[in-house]
Parts: sequence; C-alpha cells; structure tokens
Amino acid sequence: MITEEKQDKVFTRDFFRKVGKAIHDYHLIGDGDRVLVGVSGGKDSLALLEVLAMRAKDPKQDYTVIAAHIAVEDVSYEVDSDYLRAFCERLGVEYVYRTIRLDMTVNPKKPACFVCSWHRRKMLFDIAKEYDCKKLALGHHRDDAVESLMMSMIFNGTICSMPPRLEMFKNTFTLIRPLIYLSNDETLRYAEMRQFKKQKKHCPHEKATNRDAVSKLIDRMEAVSPHARSNLFASMRNIREEYLP
Repeated sequence: MITEEKQDKVFTRDFFRKVGKAIHDYHLIGDGDRVLVGVSGGKDSLALLEVLAMRAKDPKQDYTVIAAHIAVEDVSYEVDSDYLRAFCERLGVEYVYRTIRLDMTVNPKKPACFVCSWHRRKMLFDIAKEYDCKKLALGHHRDDAVESLMMSMIFNGTICSMPPRLEMFKNTFTLIRPLIYLSNDETLRYAEMRQFKKQKKHCPHEKATNRDAVSKLIDRMEAVSPHARSNLFASMRNIREEYLP
C-alpha cells in the first residue's frame, strides 16, 4: 500500500520535473541568468518562487533568483508582506517590495484587472532593469494559457495566448513562464502540501472578469470531453495551417 507521504514525494518530484522540462524545452533559464520572479502572494507565484529558488541551489545550476512584490494601494486586496519577506529569507532570495497607486477613473472603459496588471507589470520591468535581471518569471500555468487562448478567440477574434518564452524590448529582455506544463489543480495541491499562507483578502475584481466566465465554460467542455483542457493546450503546438481560411 502506498502511503500518503510516499504519494506526496512522488507528486513533488513530478512537479519539479515538469518545471525542469519546461525550462529545458523552451530554454527559459541559462547559465549566469539573473531571474526576477513576480510574487503576487498567491499559490502559483509562491510555488514558482520556491521551485526556482530550490533548483538554483543545485551545484549543476548557475542562476540567481530575486523576488518582487508589487502592492496596489487603491485596490482592496491584502497580502501579508511580512510572510512574503520571511518566505524569501527562508529560501535565501532577495525580496523587493514596491507600492503603486492606480486611478481607475482615467480610462473607465478598461477593465480594472487589465489596468492593474499593466501597471504592476510595468513596475516589474523597472525593478528588473534596476537589479540587472534579463529574465522575468511569472506564475502562469497551463490552465491560464488555455483560458487566454479561448478569450482571444471568443472576444477578440484572434488566436494567441501566454507563450512560455516571450522576447521583449528588441530581444534584450525575456518573459518566462516555467509553470506552463502544470495545471491549476497541481499548483493548488503543491501549495496545500507546502502549507502556503493564503492572502488576507482577495481582490474584489477577480471573479468579475471574462477569464472566470471562460474557465467555467471550459469546465462544461470537460463534461463532454475529459481531456478538453489538455487538448486545447496541445492544439497551440499543432496548428494545421492548410486547413485554415
């Protein structure tokens, strides 16, 4: 009989293996890289930071990890910054904390999540430049990519998503997503196993988005085809242009 402890060890090993495979397949991290990890305080970013920091301790690896959290003062969510700082100290990772303010009235037609995300990403770019990091790692996983694919097709009439590796600023900077082979359920299980502390208060806008609606739509698709999510993800690398208009 396989014990729960044994199952957890097998799962953890597979979790790390999938991150390593993504790094290898897409050449996400190279020798001498300085990688800034955007840490929101949610399960995905904490899992990403921990895995990258623990891999960096392997003598075979040669890269440096720095963590950054961007607090948005005028959006009513709350993260325990002391916990994030202690989390980083335990991993031996430098922790950068910055605050920004948003004025949602400037462009009221833009969704709050879009405006907030844009400003936080801009601050992360600034921090990366300040700390001489040529890579920015974000905690998006496979389900995020699938939802983005569906959103672009349904709402914008385009086919695009979240690439594992995105060259930016004339190929002088790279955005990477090392969790791209992992599902939301897997990052949730990892966070529960590692007993990550949850955010004090979640963002009030997170359920009022097209992403949440699309996620529920894909759930219904899975009732018809259990492999709907994984097949949608696989389809992004299996485009048959000869059968497109």
